Formats: sequence, structure tokens, C-alpha cells
Amino acid sequence: MKKIVGYVFLILSFAVWGIIAALPFIDISKGEIAAATTVLIISGEVLFVASIALLGKEVWGHIKAIFTRKK
Repeated sequence: MKKIVGYVFLILSFAVWGIIAALPFIDISKGEIAAATTVLIISGEVLFVASIALLGKEVWGHIKAIFTRKK
């Protein structure tokens, strides 16, 4: 159950960035867009850290391996 919640949090943490990209196309004021962006960035980071805490060190190593360059 812990792994499932961790993967759901990981997916949601990346989905938040898609929502942020869609905000300018929604009919709301610039102040509301700024507030929503702030809340979404913070919640995305919290979800990502919580997912790594639930999934463990091996998943974190796999994520790091995806983004590191091979020399």
C-alpha cells in the first residue's frame, strides 16, 4: 500500500507542472494565476518529497540515474 501511495504522489507531483502550464489559458486574473502557481509549485515539491520518502532509496537512485549524464 505504501508503494502505491508513493507512486500516486510521484505522478501527481509531475501532473502539477502540467496544470501550471495550463493556467494562462484559464480565464482568471493575473493575481489568481500567481497565487495558484505558488500553491501548485509548493504542493508539487511536497508531493515529490513525500513520494521519495515512501518509495525509498532505490527509487531515488533510479530517478537520479535518469537525469545524470554518462561520461
